[in-house]
Amino acid sequence: METSNALITNDAVVFGLLMAILAFVFWTSNSANSKLTKFYSIVPMLLLCYFLPSLLYTFGIVDGEHSQLYFVASRYLLPACLILLTLSVDLKEIARLGYKPVVMFLTGTVGVIIGGPLAILLVSMVNPELVGGAGPEAVWRGMTTVAGSWIGGGANQAAMYEVFSPSNSLFGIMITVDIIVAEVWMALLLIGIGKKDKIDKFFKADSSSVTHLQTKMEAFGKSIERNPSASDLMVMLGIAFAATAFSHFCADLIAPYLEATAPGLKKFSLTSKFFWLIVIATTIGVILSFTKVRSYEGAGASKIGTVFIFILVATIGMKMDIRTLADYPGLFLVGGIWMLIHIILLVVMAKLIRAPYFFLAIGSKANIGGAASAPVLAAAFHPALAPVGVLLAVFGYVLGTYGAWLCGLLMQAVAPV
Repeated sequence: METSNALITNDAVVFGLLMAILAFVFWTSNSANSKLTKFYSIVPMLLLCYFLPSLLYTFGIVDGEHSQLYFVASRYLLPACLILLTLSVDLKEIARLGYKPVVMFLTGTVGVIIGGPLAILLVSMVNPELVGGAGPEAVWRGMTTVAGSWIGGGANQAAMYEVFSPSNSLFGIMITVDIIVAEVWMALLLIGIGKKDKIDKFFKADSSSVTHLQTKMEAFGKSIERNPSASDLMVMLGIAFAATAFSHFCADLIAPYLEATAPGLKKFSLTSKFFWLIVIATTIGVILSFTKVRSYEGAGASKIGTVFIFILVATIGMKMDIRTLADYPGLFLVGGIWMLIHIILLVVMAKLIRAPYFFLAIGSKANIGGAASAPVLAAAFHPALAPVGVLLAVFGYVLGTYGAWLCGLLMQAVAPV
């Protein structure tokens, strides 16, 4: 058995360190201290949740390669959080919002799905080595994790990391590309809020629907909110982990069967147990959203799911050596081209259907950033509109696994060998 040279090898101690780091980041990011507020306006909280644990590995304090914490987080917490995040999806409510926000959201999703392959094609015409590579170092594999993040969120990103298996060094730079490119776009969207009247005039949009939406969402938010009891918390965890167990059970049957009867499906990841685990868990969450179980969102189902995501994020960060980030500087250009394609599609569609700027902004951030930033951007328009960001972002969690997987297959098809 291979031994580790890390200073700390006990996973119980390592887990305590990771939780302390997450607690520190959350505490400081919510501090009223003006210096900390300014710091977090520049440095995204999510980036620190990846970066600080990576320092533990970089400097030999822990060994992310031999730790079992990521395995536990990805196999137990990830499917559980997907269930908790998707059980609140209200497809009827999304339909009642009107077609324009949904069209803008789906346009953003399509922009990510086709933007990745197009970015690879465009860059490969000039520098094929930049988007090439083989095996775990194949750039398209790392880009699938960005697709997962940009369509769904951290949970979907982790799912793509597991399904397409990029190297840890490649994944590390892709996380940085993901966050930096997304935060630049977030800054531009926030600047646009101050010019929303001019933008709406350019789109020839009627923003009265946004005002109506604001009133409706104020009432919706008040109707479901409640203080969770111990019973609520136990029921939510019971549902999440029982569904996770069922997902494991089904995946253990489906994947080996397909591998034995249709080995050619391996290139589509259909023989991967983890792929079926994530798809089945997401599907269960959607099914539960049509039942009374969805009322547990008012007791904080998505908050528990978010906690699980950040634990997963920390265990992923613990597997990265930040010294490898300088190996792929050109990938920031690839990410920028990818984002530009997403933006162009949104602007064209908003012009065609005369969508208000609010729908463009939320449609984009419900993809690029998901539940972590869509509500923040929506609240910047008006606090009552924050649930709209949540609603569409949670819908993004549903599409994230499927859309990112499709994007990954397209990128694999066009990537230079």
